[in-house]
Amino acid sequence: MFNLYFKIAIRYLFKNKLYSFINIFGLAIGVASFILIMGYVNYERSYDKFEGSENIYRLYLDYLEGDTFVPGDAMTYNVTGPTFKREFPEVVEQVRLYPLDKVSFVQKNKILQEPNGLIADASYFQTFNYPLIKGNKLTVLQEPNSLVLTQSLAKKLYGNSNPMGKILSVFWAGSEVIVTVKGVMKDIPKNTHLKTNFLISFNTIKSWDAFKGQQEPSWNFNNYFTFIKVKENTNINLLRQKITQSNFEGNNNERHNIEPLEDIHLYSDKPYEAEANGSVTRIKFLSAIAFIILILSWLNYINLSTTKSLERAKEIGIRKVAGAQRLQLILQSLLESIILNSIAIGIAILLTMILLPTYNNFTGTILSLQLSDINAFLPVLSFILFGMLLAGLYPAFLLSSYSPSRALKGKIRASANGLNTRKGLIMAQFLATTVLLVGTIVVTKQIHFLQEQPLGVNLQQIIALNGEMFSKKPDSLLAKDAVTLGEELKKLPFIDVVSTAQTYPGDGYENLSSTVGITYPDGTTDDKNLYYTYPVHSDYFELLDIEFVAGEKFRPTATGLSNKVVINEKFIRDMGISNVEDAIDKTVKFWGQDWVISGVIKNYHHFGLKNTIKPMVIRQGDAYNNLLVKLNKKAASASGFSTAIAQIDAEWNKIFPQSTFNYTFLDKKFQAQYNEDAKFNTVFQIFTILAILIASMGLFGLTSYTCIQRKKEIGIRKVNGATIRQVLSLLNKNFVKWVGIAFVIAVPLSWYAMNKWLEGFAYKTTINWWVFALAGVATITITLITVSWQSFRAATNNPVEALRDE
Repeated sequence: MFNLYFKIAIRYLFKNKLYSFINIFGLAIGVASFILIMGYVNYERSYDKFEGSENIYRLYLDYLEGDTFVPGDAMTYNVTGPTFKREFPEVVEQVRLYPLDKVSFVQKNKILQEPNGLIADASYFQTFNYPLIKGNKLTVLQEPNSLVLTQSLAKKLYGNSNPMGKILSVFWAGSEVIVTVKGVMKDIPKNTHLKTNFLISFNTIKSWDAFKGQQEPSWNFNNYFTFIKVKENTNINLLRQKITQSNFEGNNNERHNIEPLEDIHLYSDKPYEAEANGSVTRIKFLSAIAFIILILSWLNYINLSTTKSLERAKEIGIRKVAGAQRLQLILQSLLESIILNSIAIGIAILLTMILLPTYNNFTGTILSLQLSDINAFLPVLSFILFGMLLAGLYPAFLLSSYSPSRALKGKIRASANGLNTRKGLIMAQFLATTVLLVGTIVVTKQIHFLQEQPLGVNLQQIIALNGEMFSKKPDSLLAKDAVTLGEELKKLPFIDVVSTAQTYPGDGYENLSSTVGITYPDGTTDDKNLYYTYPVHSDYFELLDIEFVAGEKFRPTATGLSNKVVINEKFIRDMGISNVEDAIDKTVKFWGQDWVISGVIKNYHHFGLKNTIKPMVIRQGDAYNNLLVKLNKKAASASGFSTAIAQIDAEWNKIFPQSTFNYTFLDKKFQAQYNEDAKFNTVFQIFTILAILIASMGLFGLTSYTCIQRKKEIGIRKVNGATIRQVLSLLNKNFVKWVGIAFVIAVPLSWYAMNKWLEGFAYKTTINWWVFALAGVATITITLITVSWQSFRAATNNPVEALRDE
């Protein structure tokens, strides 16, 4: 019996090639899209999850704004961890981490620049459950000047030889330290916000010149990540309350707080994060898209299956007359569904495997479809199979319910409930499609808004030069060398302006200093607002085309130092001064020093358009971290840039022969902070197109169903003189009406959803009326194109074909 069912099912699928192709194609696209999107979603949600990770929390600082504490720095003090471990019995371990963005390893004549390092407490491996291949977890970071390498870095440095006990120099921030390899650990997984290639023991700080003033724990340096490990079954809410109410540092304008390690990547977006984190809002949107596309493919399958069921009414009638039971008919229909869905899943998996490498490059993930990954995909696959079973049940029960007498007489007609169900399915499909269309338009509009928004600075054709110096010159001599290099670069024909700065717009928080407790000229002290500050050379403002609204830029000094500062308009508003001219030559005080305001600049976007403009204090001082070079039109072409970089590199090596050389284009780095949103936009567009395609298939199915149902009616109308145009209008108007109803429902839903997404941006575009109008016109156009093809065929058929059996 099963073999017979199988043969009938295969024969039916091959006989109805168009029906089979549309169903299989739609389901395959839906399943493949769902697997790819949910693979990325699961990857994002897997960040920092390992054995024991649920008991690890990061300490961070809240700052008082008005009467409310708001999340502040992701970093805390170098004394925070030991203090909290000592004072709170729930804390069983703590680890302090100081990030090293890029260091240079020097061994004999071999130089290797390596990013993503950490200075870590000896408790690192007791807190984070990362495997150590060589060395003892308890002691590997205990002694000063100890180094732990990842497998990949150890291979880069030493090939296949044993790295244990090897000695090498580490240069960072113009300072050298000699370290010894004490351990090798497995490569850290990519799905962690703490990307790590090497560890240096925390006690090394005591002998490292780069950390002058920070050798002893104090409440003065809040530039350390601090993690605590708590006892199992700890009442976290109670512990959080105790921590927020503590005030060990004696500052009422800030407090410590905790957040789960597993939540950092998606839920934390604080200043001084270890990396640009993900977005839980983006993940929710992608999850919604994945489910919409998969459900659309199921609805499409149901529509097409129920459409074809009318054509099989006589077959079912004959089977029932011949003695077939309803259960047998249901099993026959389900077997056809299983075969069709199995083919669709097979094609979907094949599509996924083909597209996965490109998808991984695009999203920056390492997804795979190996047996070892089956556990991660098991919920996804279970949902797909369960949904396909449900999608196959409705056509099966519908097909088996036909009366044999009515079926054999050709009197099977759609019931009102059945027709309403199919109408509802079509409206649901185009409701989802319209929402996705609106979302695509809004996301694209927001990305363009960010790219075109005035920044208050000109970053075009500006290069930031930096590198690690392997000399042991004091800072003053290095600063003098940087000035000398700048003067030499100015002589090159393709360079307009040269300056130095500790940081620049788009460089993030890592090279900025921050302070609270600034005393204003009237003597009042602001203990509530956080101010960011950095030193620059006098030509910095000219180089970036920063406009002054009052005062002037720094005047050059013999030493390059002064107590002059330039502030932005936001700072002026915080001081409560209405006339900016009144601030010039006034004195503000912070860090125990008086600073004279020499100028006020227009607000500019230092951190990008996702953040509001912060009060900035730009100081005149030594700042050779970045040598900024503005190129002119002579270096505008690609070949010109290459020539310019080569000559700049040559000049750099003349002044700093023992160093590395790196460069960054400021405009590209600034735009890089929107890369994830641009990727999200592209994903939205691609999967919206797929959703439209699947919804159109569903509409095609219902059009076919309607034309079959009204075949004789159309024939009679044509015999009585109806034109093709009238028949097209008759068949199309209902579909347009259903899509119109879906559009009306979609407008408030899409407006709400996209407003929620835009909340993640401090500066955002508006959702204009034309966004919904454009989506509506696009939806109606797609509907008419899809429907009219089938309707035209029905309208142009010979009426004799429809009426011959009357």
